[in-house]
Amino acid sequence: MKTAEIKRRYLAHFEANGHTVVPSAPLPAISDPNLLFINAGMVQFVPFFLGQQTPPYRRAVSVQKCIRTPDIDEVGKTSRHGTFFQMNGNFSFGDYFKAGAIPLAWDLVTKSVEAGGFGLDPERVWATVYLDDDEAYEIWRGVGMPAERIVRRGKKDNYWSMGIPGPAGPCSELFYDRGPAYGLEGGPEVDEDRYMEFWNLVFMQYEITDVRSKEEFRILGELPAKNIDTGMGLERMASILQGVDNLYEIDEVRPILSRAAEMTGKRYGAHSGQVASESHPDDVRLRVVADHVRTALMLIGDGVVPTNEGRGYVLRRIMRRSIRAMRLLGWQGPALPELLPVARDCMSPSYPELATEFDRISQYAYAEEDAFLSTLRAGTTILDTAIAETKSAGRPALSGDKVFQLHDTYGFPIDLTLEIAAEQGLTVDAEGFRRLMADQRARAKADAKARKTGHVDLSAYRTALDAGGAVEFTGYTEVARESRVRTLLSAGGAVAVAGEGETIELVLDATPFYAEGGGQQPDLGMITVGSGQVEVLDVQQPIPGLIVHRARVVRGEVRTGESGYAEIDVTRRRAISRSHTATHLVHQTMRNFLGESATQAGSLNAPGRLRFDFNTPTGVSPSVLADVEQQVNEVLLADLEVHAFITSQEEARRLGAMALFGEKYGEEVRVVEVGDYARELCGGTHVSRSGQLGLVKILSESSIGSGVRRVEAMVGIDAFRFLAKEHLLVSRLAELYRVPSDQVADRVEQTVAQLRDAEKELEKLRAQMVLGGAAALAAQARDVRGIAFVGTEAPEGAAGNDVRTLAQEIRGKIDAARPAVVAVAARSGGKASLVVAINGAAKSRGLSAADLVKAALSGRGGGNADLAQGGGLPAAEAANLLVTVEKSVAEA
Repeated sequence: MKTAEIKRRYLAHFEANGHTVVPSAPLPAISDPNLLFINAGMVQFVPFFLGQQTPPYRRAVSVQKCIRTPDIDEVGKTSRHGTFFQMNGNFSFGDYFKAGAIPLAWDLVTKSVEAGGFGLDPERVWATVYLDDDEAYEIWRGVGMPAERIVRRGKKDNYWSMGIPGPAGPCSELFYDRGPAYGLEGGPEVDEDRYMEFWNLVFMQYEITDVRSKEEFRILGELPAKNIDTGMGLERMASILQGVDNLYEIDEVRPILSRAAEMTGKRYGAHSGQVASESHPDDVRLRVVADHVRTALMLIGDGVVPTNEGRGYVLRRIMRRSIRAMRLLGWQGPALPELLPVARDCMSPSYPELATEFDRISQYAYAEEDAFLSTLRAGTTILDTAIAETKSAGRPALSGDKVFQLHDTYGFPIDLTLEIAAEQGLTVDAEGFRRLMADQRARAKADAKARKTGHVDLSAYRTALDAGGAVEFTGYTEVARESRVRTLLSAGGAVAVAGEGETIELVLDATPFYAEGGGQQPDLGMITVGSGQVEVLDVQQPIPGLIVHRARVVRGEVRTGESGYAEIDVTRRRAISRSHTATHLVHQTMRNFLGESATQAGSLNAPGRLRFDFNTPTGVSPSVLADVEQQVNEVLLADLEVHAFITSQEEARRLGAMALFGEKYGEEVRVVEVGDYARELCGGTHVSRSGQLGLVKILSESSIGSGVRRVEAMVGIDAFRFLAKEHLLVSRLAELYRVPSDQVADRVEQTVAQLRDAEKELEKLRAQMVLGGAAALAAQARDVRGIAFVGTEAPEGAAGNDVRTLAQEIRGKIDAARPAVVAVAARSGGKASLVVAINGAAKSRGLSAADLVKAALSGRGGGNADLAQGGGLPAAEAANLLVTVEKSVAEA
């Protein structure tokens, strides 16, 4: 049974049993600060489980795309670990509980294929339950599971949570006996390779906090309702129904693996046992390639691009591991152009958007591979130098810090370092490398822990939401209104009154103030309450539905329950709204010129200015940027109506409304249209007609990361002011050059070219002046204990390259058979620097340029035995540096 068919049957079974089919959320977990990616099927339903939002359905079913990376090093070594996977889940929000979930699962699993089920042999299915969960045990007995195939297990195996504060509960897992060829008899407790887990039924009824580990946490209390969250691993069920050994051999993965094997001349499975843990290293690498290429396809498909931080870094690491694995298998050239189309063909039956978006996806993937192959080439050169130095020093192993530098700074894989070092007869200081890696991981873990916040941190806000419900936002149609203070919060707790000078948080029953979101800055303004008045400094929505005004009491007192008048800064709102509408126009116009791959990756809508980040593999040419600006301003001249309306997600998609990658939308969405020109899902505020923007002036376009560009622009009166300043500047330059304004650019270019030519001539003269006395200085070398020593100062202000060249020139003019040390000090910018050069005869006497520099500079400086340099001391110390070097030579 194909994986896509398993998915279809799963959704159909639960839809027929009253469940609403919910689409998979995008992989980037934008709305959860604890997660880079969605890692479980229930993540998008957390607000329902916690009671933060009312679910629009009592029962749901989904097949959720997931990413898990903590066990990335185990990928390919076992049958259970993969970075990307799909989790089939059925969910009940206070509807059915254990007595409903268990029979639904058993029915689908054991029902015949002809009847729409999976047709598993009931005699080969095992169940586990939590230690004291007698209720689940009895329900399993009731559906026909014999007692000997129901196993009780502890928290480690049968108590579920996300690993952070939030919902949790006991669970019951289903296992399938794959037969004696896969391991020992005796059930899941004995062998989890033979007995493969494929379904986990979580009975979610508690909220936990103080999470220290999977088994150490504190139960905060019962959830508002008992819920069901089940997860059936789609890949695991596919491996069972397709009769293959592991998830790497199912129909959505095996073709990628087979193509990689064909490219590298390997025979998959030829030297491995049936159990994944008995695999030959080449088979492990082939599985890594198949898993990681598929994962990269799915991540880029959901809008993630390779970068050096966050989600982009995870993608980059996954891609580089696959490229590295192909290299270790013997493939030296680009691999993704061969492998990524295979992955697309495997996954597009379930996700057709991967085929339509493949041009964009492949552009990012192939560019990243090209960049990494360049890194490998550069790293190999650095490694070759390190190997040569290690051998010349007579050491048997590369130092741990050098290996770590290659890995950490240059991204050079440790596996390749080990392989190349072994070819040269060297080992690696693995202990030193592991220690440095552990230190780095510890720092990263501490940093992540410091940033991590759990859902219980929002308890004060949840209490406010529970007490009064969602706050009504009226700012689309009004800029001021009468309102009542529902809640006052200070230092995280509710208070009854706040006095003058205090900074507080207010919750109103309704508000015209826009809370920051979607790239739009918040409204500011004033709220008058009774005898008091507060200045609104910020507006946020810490949990869905709750709008919180962060404010300072500027007069009198403010009390909970009092009525007041909330009024936003209208001038600011209008300027921000102009910027937001302009952002929509820039977004659409970029797509018009660059293609649909130019999707928004972030934005800032501030008074009079905007910042728009978008995905594109290459920079935008000035001519295209000028065309974009012109087309946007033509839309302004057309004075199109700006219209917003609420509709269903399905209808919005039919209308062609743009949605942002990684954003999660409800069933109902707000669409903002600018005539027929732009149509986008958006919750922000906008002008009523495009002509109200006045003018959009693009200021700059630049790179902010791999594959992500940024455009900055001014809007409205701010754009006019900018152009007025530009006009004054051009007029002044035209006056100085005594040419018409349209010739200013040419004259400035001529001036710059002349200045560059003059600088080059000056550099030549300075170099000649510095080097002119090299021969005379060499002839005046003093004998210091049999060593020719030259200590001199370079002309003040000499460039660093000139100082190094002078030291080498003097050294070259001394008889090579005579040990020689040359020290050149320099003064520049109020600082003293030192360069030391020695010849081969001096090295034979045990001298080292690097040691002499470090002795003079108290351990600072760098270089090698032949040439070294350093600096940073006050300029007055230049002469003393030469004295110190001479003294070190005399004592050597």
